Amino acid sequence: MSQDFSQRIAAYQERVDARLDAALPPPAVAPQRLHDAMRYAVFNGGKRVRPLLVYATGECLGVAPDLLDGPAVAIELIHAFSLVHDDLPAMDDDDLRRGQPTVHIQYDEATAILAADALQPLAFAVLTGIDQASADARAALVRLIAGACGSVGMTGGQSIDLAAEGKTLSAAELEHMYSLKTGALIHAAIVSACLLREGLDRAQAAALDDFGKDIGVAFQIQDDILDIEGETHVIGKPSGSDARLAKATYPALFGIDASRKRCEELLQSAIANLGIFGETAAPLVWLARYIVERGK
Repeated sequence: MSQDFSQRIAAYQERVDARLDAALPPPAVAPQRLHDAMRYAVFNGGKRVRPLLVYATGECLGVAPDLLDGPAVAIELIHAFSLVHDDLPAMDDDDLRRGQPTVHIQYDEATAILAADALQPLAFAVLTGIDQASADARAALVRLIAGACGSVGMTGGQSIDLAAEGKTLSAAELEHMYSLKTGALIHAAIVSACLLREGLDRAQAAALDDFGKDIGVAFQIQDDILDIEGETHVIGKPSGSDARLAKATYPALFGIDASRKRCEELLQSAIANLGIFGETAAPLVWLARYIVERGK
């Protein structure tokens, strides 16, 4: 497509929001409070970066959007589930998320836990219902996203993050934590489109795999920078929360300048991986730059 990807973002956001609305139980269906909390967790102003990565990878590979809706919705549901848990008093104890009260503040802690718990299995139900995909492709998607959100993925990364509070990690240890805590689901968003592309060349699959790993770590480093430099009304949550919790972050351990430098290195590595695709990778290049440059 010749049109810049930025001009298609709103349409993709509306597309995934419509499909999220269809996947979620109506708030009028019992238990109403739980279903209302689930919807509150999902429809709270998110930019839908992970679904956008699914669709952008699909554009790169020539996969139809209809086939990508399932993983786009499932990954966003998993992301929403993770944010509700991250904000709980037992985790990061945050009161704001995207400028709105967090789910446990808006409702109560028990309802927040149950809402998150319900969002996760709903994601896998969505994946199994992708009628246009083969049974093998659906099973591969379930394995991919289960791994990305499990103990060797996002949940494991959160566990390492909590254990690392107040400690000094090496750059390699920190980036490993980031690759699980944040990077795993971002990586899964990209690979999910690969699983729906029949006959994908191994070299192209490897290039997208490496792109996903680079940009996932870069995303978290930029998040850390924004936690220090961003303003609450801009980033949607209290700035300085990482310092308050003595989190092991790239800026805390290595400084802002080193963090910016590492982010730029990862960005350039990510973009270089896309060279095999030529101009068809333009949507992913645009998103990679957005991820690293957001908040500037």
